[in-house]
Amino acid sequence: MNFVNVTWRKSTHSGGQGECLEIADGLPPRSPVPVRDSKCPDGPHLLFPAPAWADFVEAVKVHHRG
Repeated sequence: MNFVNVTWRKSTHSGGQGECLEIADGLPPRSPVPVRDSKCPDGPHLLFPAPAWADFVEAVKVHHRG
């Protein structure tokens, strides 16, 4: 996957201490979701299958609702 023209955004759950997770936006639906460490943007990226990422995001929401 080419990450040159993607828009990266920081997770709203990242803290202010530099531990920021960035997610690539604007990719076609159902495509893998690229994730990277904002402190190392040229470093490795993790790719998550779209359904697994959706499950993860939902679990985070449920956890934060208590």
